Amino acid sequence: MLKKFEVTNFKNFKDTLSFDLSNTKMYEFNVECVSKGVVNKSLVYGYNGIGKSNLGFAIFDLISQLTDKNSGARAYANYLNASSNSDLAEFKYEFSLKDGTILYEYGKSNLETLIYEKLSINGNEFASIDRRVSTSAKINAAGAENLKTDVGSSFISIVTYIKKNTVLEDNADNRCFFELLEFVNGMLFFRSLEKNHFIGLEQGRGFIGSDILEKDNLNDFEEFLNEAGIECKLAVIEGGESKTLAFDFGDKKIPFYDIASQGTRSLALFYYWLQRLRGEDTSVTFLFIDEFDAFYHHSLSALIVGMLRKIKAQVIITTHNTSLMTNELLRPDCYFLMNKHGINSLANSTVKELREAHNIEKMYKAGSFSG
Repeated sequence: MLKKFEVTNFKNFKDTLSFDLSNTKMYEFNVECVSKGVVNKSLVYGYNGIGKSNLGFAIFDLISQLTDKNSGARAYANYLNASSNSDLAEFKYEFSLKDGTILYEYGKSNLETLIYEKLSINGNEFASIDRRVSTSAKINAAGAENLKTDVGSSFISIVTYIKKNTVLEDNADNRCFFELLEFVNGMLFFRSLEKNHFIGLEQGRGFIGSDILEKDNLNDFEEFLNEAGIECKLAVIEGGESKTLAFDFGDKKIPFYDIASQGTRSLALFYYWLQRLRGEDTSVTFLFIDEFDAFYHHSLSALIVGMLRKIKAQVIITTHNTSLMTNELLRPDCYFLMNKHGINSLANSTVKELREAHNIEKMYKAGSFSG
């Protein structure tokens, strides 16, 4: 899991923003929302323009250098902070994995240009390079002793370079290295809006209706919509070799996207990804959903959060919906407040001892979490 993340000089984050998911409390309710002392289900609140979306883009910056998955490059056009004199955006990730802990840090001048990089595993430097000093990397991975260390003018990640050019020995550090790659390959960012904007997990871009039909999930999608309060019956319109998702009105079938409301379309997009999130065999390891309930009624938002609590992946959701700020869904160390000074959980934004019976939404509106 992602344990802690820091970013500096990226988009609106001129100064270092630190997002600590390991500063948890010993609450005895909703214990499944924290795993081994790390928050694995969380909601992030903040005013418009404070940087909630940019937090997601910052965390997912490493997709472009460690994977071949969709990088959402358009979101990274204005990369560096406009008011800073620094020519580097800097990122630091701390991961807690099965075979140990990883500290991965790097600096980039834009999405594609990696200037320096350092990977430490279980406290030991595994690999590093600083192109401001030399084109030669330091590589201390067992099994990579004969690997050429001078990468020349290439801006390739040293992590990717090792992955593609070595057969590493089987030891704890190397297993941890591959666990990192597996985790990053399973990361997914999406916005629950009509347009399917996503980063990570997959390549290409599928059509939502066709995808649901190809996975033979028509009936399950219908049940999902009905549970969400959209009373409907679905059907398929056959058209030669193509199939179209449709609403079934008995004697008449109308294509789904011809008449679906904005909220229903948003639910269809959520379901598109939900198909990939469910089950123990899912490849999704980390999920960031931005503006997840922009078109949802508050009771529907609670239903969706309840669904996301059941999935295996670590989850971060951004929202403005304070009705979700309740100990019935998560717990105070899983709700985060983001402002111009940083980001902190409710539990660490007050001197009061919070209990399960507290109405934390009411406390929030009364200004109890200004610390």
